[in-house]
Amino acid sequence: MNHSPRTRIVVSCTLLVIALGAGGTSCSSGGNPLTDKPYDATDQISFKGPTGDGKKADPDKPLEVTADDDRITDVTAVDATGRYVTGELSADGSRWHSTSPLAANAHYTVRVSTEDDDGAPGRKVLEFDTTTPTTKKTLGVTFGPESGTYGVGQPVTAELDKPVKDKAQRAVVERALRVDAVPAVQGAWHWVSDKELHYRPKDYWPAQATVQVHSDLDGVKVGDRLWGTKSKALKLTIGDSIVAVTDAASHSMTVYKNGEDIKELPVTTGKPGFETRNGVKVILGKQYFVRMRSATVGIAEGSSDSYDLPVYYATRLTWSGEYVHAAPWSVGSQGYANVSHGCTGMSTSNAEWFFDTVHEGDVVKVVNSGGDTMEPFGNGFGDWNLTWQNWRTGSALVAGTPDGPSSAERARLRPRSV
Repeated sequence: MNHSPRTRIVVSCTLLVIALGAGGTSCSSGGNPLTDKPYDATDQISFKGPTGDGKKADPDKPLEVTADDDRITDVTAVDATGRYVTGELSADGSRWHSTSPLAANAHYTVRVSTEDDDGAPGRKVLEFDTTTPTTKKTLGVTFGPESGTYGVGQPVTAELDKPVKDKAQRAVVERALRVDAVPAVQGAWHWVSDKELHYRPKDYWPAQATVQVHSDLDGVKVGDRLWGTKSKALKLTIGDSIVAVTDAASHSMTVYKNGEDIKELPVTTGKPGFETRNGVKVILGKQYFVRMRSATVGIAEGSSDSYDLPVYYATRLTWSGEYVHAAPWSVGSQGYANVSHGCTGMSTSNAEWFFDTVHEGDVVKVVNSGGDTMEPFGNGFGDWNLTWQNWRTGSALVAGTPDGPSSAERARLRPRSV
């Protein structure tokens, strides 16, 4: 095939990671791509792996595209659901190969763009189907919390039904777990254990945001004979920004709504030996009535610190039993002294107001207490006590990942204190 000569300017790529949508761009050559009609590059392009000859391809095998004389400038491979395959292009443009696994039982379309020595563009399109493995284990994911409206501190959770310990396999899982927020935020997943991940933004969610969570794992190979399966999507609506700051030194709580100070409340926090945890906690739930007994937190019955009390307007902050609640027995100390066993106590009327104002996912931050800092994981949602830099180290796409208890393990013991 003859082409008119032209002057071309070549922009080379040493590495091209392909994950392009319809409006994506890639490295390009000279000439005039708006007026040059691409020729059929069928004779120049060959595929290794899927052949497009009507036989289904093995999704365990990578996709490879090579060019004999032409230079490959762009490759996109996408399945019928819109999932793109990532890949790498060699520096000389002679070879492209996939770097992410193909999905099983899927239909793919591969589009290859090339140029010849004169800069004339070429194009080839291939379609193929992949098979379903005959023997496999499936990996499912359950997102949390349940769909609904939550506060600006609510993390998204992902519970896997099988453990994933290998970092490369974790990366496959993590890439397939999608969180889309409007307005958009910078966020990341963090591996809490080999079966649980949490997702949070760099800062709190914007008030009134919408968060959509879904998995692209269905049909994707995670490891040897381990394939992703379908999962139920999740939609969260974020309410107003409610942040309560408890200052244990001044015995007061200030409640902010959308950045405005709306109420200051006298409180009492943990006394010496039972100091309230410092740091950020996310509200786990609310109970109008809770019976709190000292035996559940290891205090011997009959001792000077033992108690068995009916507690009202209880807003839960930790699984180990830290609440904000009504404490009419300590009204004389509220605003003046810390006399509780770790909870934040206030008058019944103030506790009712707080109970009615806050929602699951809102934030309570404790400062100037003699207690330890709230744990990031294992006792509720202490996710915000990690700096953004440390949070990102828990991503398999960034660095090593820590291990910790699963939410099922955390649920075994949930004592209460006052």
